[in-house]
Amino acid sequence: MQQIIDQMGRQIKCPKKPLRIISLVPSQTELLVDLGLEEYIVGVTKFCVHPKHLRISKKVFGGTKKISLAKIEAAKPDIILCNKEENTKEIVDTLEKLYPVHVSNINDLEDSLELIMQYGSIFNKMFSATKIVNTIRNEANAFKDFIKNKANKKVVYLIWKDPYMTVGRDTFINHMLTLNNYTNVFADYLRYPETTLKAIQKLKPDCILLSSEPYPFKRTHIDEIKKIMPSTTVELVDGEYFSWYGSRLLDAFIYFKSLHY
Repeated sequence: MQQIIDQMGRQIKCPKKPLRIISLVPSQTELLVDLGLEEYIVGVTKFCVHPKHLRISKKVFGGTKKISLAKIEAAKPDIILCNKEENTKEIVDTLEKLYPVHVSNINDLEDSLELIMQYGSIFNKMFSATKIVNTIRNEANAFKDFIKNKANKKVVYLIWKDPYMTVGRDTFINHMLTLNNYTNVFADYLRYPETTLKAIQKLKPDCILLSSEPYPFKRTHIDEIKKIMPSTTVELVDGEYFSWYGSRLLDAFIYFKSLHY
């Protein structure tokens, strides 16, 4: 057995080489695959959409907030991977009574890179983990040089409609906005505050970013907002690059460059 400490500071004991892995977090599922661990994944969530074939080839145990405990028990996992934000405390409390449960806690880029290295250590994939981390660091550093001469913009990043919801300061998305030299006009708020178009209008943002997830904003929503704020730039953005940590970051900074031309 090996003893590890997750990103919540919890001590966990699990096999030295876990061969049966359940991931209840989409971005972490993708990371496992990119680390070369696909064959050891025995279960995922219905939201684990990358790679696409995984929900066909692996057992699906529900979503990130609701799971089938019976299906998980039948899979006999060596370790279950969760996240403080994606999964509920109730899920973690229930599962950790039965299995080793690793909980990630991602607030910024460094947290994400730390998680990658933790997985490298837990699953004996340090070479692959180090390669991914070094590539992301290089891309991030190159992007910092690219973005430093770009004009700062006041932005609102919308993640939901009816009601409209945005992001506050203590989120990974806010950190990614900051890396893009965007000023989040809701940075004084916590987590994911509700708002209205009238409230947004009063804040006079330069740009409103409509995320592709979790709400699937479309071009029709741009037209709706432009009717109220015709002089404000409204853009659709790929939410995965702003909210998915792990190996999704390998391509994130290339995507971010495309937003600033």
